[in-house]
Amino acid sequence: MTRERVYLFDTTLRDGAQTTGVDFSLEDKRAIAALLDKIGIDYVEGGYPGANPLDTAFFSEKRTKNAKFTAFGMTKRAGRSVSNDPGVSALLEAQADAICFVAKAWDYHVRVALETTPEENLAGIRDSVEAARAKGREVIVDCEHFFDGYKANPDYALSCAKTAYESGARWVVLCDTNGGTLPHEVTEIVHAVTKVVPGAHLGVHTHDDCGCAVANSLAAVEAGARHIQGTLNGLGERCGNANLVTIIGALKLKDTYASRFDLGISNEALGDLTHVSRQVDEILNRQPNRHAPFVGASAFATKAGIHASAVLKDPRTYEHVEPEIVGNERKVLVSVQGGQSNILAELKRCGFDLEKGDPRIARVLDEVKRKESEGFAFEGADASFYVLVKRILGEVPAFFDVERFSVNVERRYNAMGELVTASEAIVKVRVGDEVLISAAEGNGPVNALDVALRKDLGKYQNLIQDLELVDYKVRIYQGGSDAVTRVLIEFTDATGERWTTIGVSANIIDASFQALTDSMIYKLLKGGATL
Repeated sequence: MTRERVYLFDTTLRDGAQTTGVDFSLEDKRAIAALLDKIGIDYVEGGYPGANPLDTAFFSEKRTKNAKFTAFGMTKRAGRSVSNDPGVSALLEAQADAICFVAKAWDYHVRVALETTPEENLAGIRDSVEAARAKGREVIVDCEHFFDGYKANPDYALSCAKTAYESGARWVVLCDTNGGTLPHEVTEIVHAVTKVVPGAHLGVHTHDDCGCAVANSLAAVEAGARHIQGTLNGLGERCGNANLVTIIGALKLKDTYASRFDLGISNEALGDLTHVSRQVDEILNRQPNRHAPFVGASAFATKAGIHASAVLKDPRTYEHVEPEIVGNERKVLVSVQGGQSNILAELKRCGFDLEKGDPRIARVLDEVKRKESEGFAFEGADASFYVLVKRILGEVPAFFDVERFSVNVERRYNAMGELVTASEAIVKVRVGDEVLISAAEGNGPVNALDVALRKDLGKYQNLIQDLELVDYKVRIYQGGSDAVTRVLIEFTDATGERWTTIGVSANIIDASFQALTDSMIYKLLKGGATL
């Protein structure tokens, strides 16, 4: 039987940005787009160019290599031509492969929200799609509030979908914008839409307000849709969007779907699913959901008792898939069993060629577990993991030794009578037989420490000259008076490579120092520095 293709559309960087507590920086968007591109997502929606400076800057260049980089925006406004609508113009000028137009498909919203007529709304869909097609862009039309609109006025909702398709849209996407539709309703309505829009051009976009977003997405596929929109880890407004991580696991690993459909996600990429999920949370400074399907830290965890006993005899007794397939690991909490296969996969991903059974793998695993008990998390800090393994393997030369450092923060009035805060750092470093003392001021204590540390590293100075700190995040790992601070720092250099390191301490400056020194050691190791 010939398998059909199902296309995945990620809207983490646009719809996911509406999550309470989530604010993307330009670097966050770049990093997440790269992750999505690497694992094989078909469409990466980057945001709303023209609506805000951040998204406009993000669309100044194409941000994906394989995925279709997609710009989002509204169809033309009522009473304007396409050429006279600044929103549509911004979309056409964006460096994007595809344009996703959002269009109202509920006549109630057309009257109340758009304050226009149903006929003018249809004209807006048609004119916008045709304009984007004329510019050589692939077009997706998100029919907003489609399911509620269909229940209220099926003829008009269908006319919106049909207009989009007949105007040349590659995908017509049915949106459960309020998240209140149930799976049996999705099945019935999608099946009805396939009579006017072929399933090979039909998509679904669901929200999780009833806890059914993933089930509704799969129901739409069963009913004929071949395009699914969602977000990593289910990010999104209110209760979130359909979780693409869960959807990928179901489509790839459940024979009901795997035997009938192909995805752009390879088996190798599937093995990175847990890493990608957790890395996104690290980038956004969020605690990962331990109970998330497939990728959560507790997704394959069993506590002591008859279940644990059965899992030890045969994992299939209480596991629906093998955790290693998605890059996760089994945890039998009574004995903290396993973990070597997961570490081995991580070692290979980071470039270490160690074979199964190598005793050094157990040493790495023990050290990682010890570090994690202190608050370290290496999913979003590959460079620190690399340095840690290199140290365990005895492959980190003593490039330099920081004998001491001090950081001073002073709040005072300057010569202009303005109240300012000044930060200064002093670092004493030994490089071989040479002792170097550097001082620097900075925009805050961490910046001052970073500048002082990299001001003079003796014979290694040329190798670190092009380092640039591009991102800095802080998370309180444990609350209360004995709180532990976790710091993530991202660096880049003249080659364009980017890496992230982690530091953990009760003192934020000490945690930052750990991450800074790891970054420098990583740079020296990658640069081939020797004693």
